[in-house]
Order: sequence, then C-alpha cells, then structure tokens
Amino acid sequence: MNLNLKKSIVFFDLETTGINTMTDRIVEIAILKVNPNGKEEMKSYRVNPEIPIPEKASEIHGIKDEDVKDCPTFKQIAKQLATFMEGCDISGFNSNKFDIPILAEEFLRADIDFDMRKRNFVDVQNIFHKMEKRDLTAAYKFYCGKDLEGAHGAEADTRATYEILKAQIEKYDDLQNDIPFLSEFSSYNKNADFVGRIIFNEENEEIFNFGKYKGEKVADVLRKDSGYYGWIMNGEFPLYTKKVMTEIKLKLR
Repeated sequence: MNLNLKKSIVFFDLETTGINTMTDRIVEIAILKVNPNGKEEMKSYRVNPEIPIPEKASEIHGIKDEDVKDCPTFKQIAKQLATFMEGCDISGFNSNKFDIPILAEEFLRADIDFDMRKRNFVDVQNIFHKMEKRDLTAAYKFYCGKDLEGAHGAEADTRATYEILKAQIEKYDDLQNDIPFLSEFSSYNKNADFVGRIIFNEENEEIFNFGKYKGEKVADVLRKDSGYYGWIMNGEFPLYTKKVMTEIKLKLR
C-alpha cells in the first residue's frame, strides 16, 4: 500500500554519541523522503561529532572515532539536510522524544533556523506502543514478518520504520491513512519545544510542563517573574526550549 500524502514526508533515524538530547551529537543520519507520487529518495551520512564516541555507544551502533574522523561535521551538511527536508512532514521511531530534539539542537548549533513547527510529526513507536506495546526489531518482525538485518544502522532502521508505518495502517482499521491524523495519534502531548518542557493547552497556549510553575501559562509567568526567563536561559535546557522561551518573551513587548 502507499501512504496517502498531500505533501512529502521524511522518515529518519539517528545514531549518536549518547542519549542526552542537549549534549550528545549525531554520528550517522539516514533520511528517506517519500513524495506524494510515491517516489522515494534516500540520503545517508556518517558524521564527525567533534567529540569522542563513548565505547558504550559504539557497542550499540558499531561506529567508532576512527570511522568518522574524516567525515563531514553536522554543520558542513546542515544546509543540505535542511533543503532536503524543507516543507516535509517528519516521521521516525521514538522520534518525538529523541531524534527530533537532537536534530533540532544540531541545526541550531549549525546556525540553521530550521522551522520544525509547521509540520506533522508521526512517531511510529508511539503508534506501536499504543497498539501493541514493544522495540523496532520486534515491531518489524510483528508487522512485516521479517527479521531486521543491520539493526542499529541508521539506514536499515529508517527503512524499517517506513515499512512498519505502512503495515500499521493496513492492520488497524481505526488508523487513518492520513498524516495529520497519524501525527496527532502518535503524540502524547502537544509539545511546543519537542522535549516537553513547554506544551500547549487546549486553547493552544504555551504552558510550563515542569517545575514550580507547571501548568501555568508561560506568558503569565514571564510577566510576574522576569527572573525565571534568565534562569532558563542560563540553565541546562535544550537550545530549542530557550528559542521557544525567547519567542514568547518577544511577543510580550
């Protein structure tokens, strides 16, 4: 079956130096673009993270420092990636919590203001967990009836994610072949900043989802406690969270 697409969608997977969305770096990225006419385009890159790859990370994805020492840095390929993904919806496996936040941080470090907001985000893992509760290898076996060769390689994981989504749509009658529907279904919260520090309420207003002001509107907090903005900007928060905070603050002027 083919996805019912009104615009292109990219499936992507990252291999990284670790699991900290603020401090870890990409060492491999694969992006599969699927166009409304069914045409598929794949791009895959090894990336020099410019920091050492921990041994524990290498044990998972098999990529070591010597494998990427002559590869381009993310900043060197950022514009090309942004152009390739421009205007596309985005899908991945555990992408809402991990891959998208890390990608957003990398783009900001590369001085690329890649607009993540005007897109649908389809997290195939969330659909899997809501429907069956299990990891990518198990999902591939369950939905596609095949063993995942090359698991924890970005390209193999990316293509498996695409195949799983199509199989999920075929399997479940209550899943619509519609990207906006799948985006909403595969989200647990409507995040304003990807990692869920700031989310939208039912009125589509940004509210804090952590700390002493949890549940309060960000704009209201900034009006009554201007120092809270400085605390966040100087704290260990993702760059994209700080970007969202600054945008809200500027609207108050």
